[in-house]
Amino acid sequence: MAAKAKPTFEKALSELEAIVKALEAGDLPLEKALEKFEAGIRLSRYCGEKLDEAERRVTLLMANEKDEVTEMPFDPES
Repeated sequence: MAAKAKPTFEKALSELEAIVKALEAGDLPLEKALEKFEAGIRLSRYCGEKLDEAERRVTLLMANEKDEVTEMPFDPES
């Protein structure tokens, strides 16, 4: 059996948002709500891992020639 492909971060986040809306509506039967909650937890962890990975990549890219990372404020205009 082939492994299920991981969704993109954007797709996972979109699915997570849909789950949150469904749970907030409060009209799901208990078993269905638990299934959605479990799926939401998995998606939340996946999104967190993807964000951590992106942060590590940015940190590596921002390291100077001495492998020192200096924090600088983000300026979208520069």
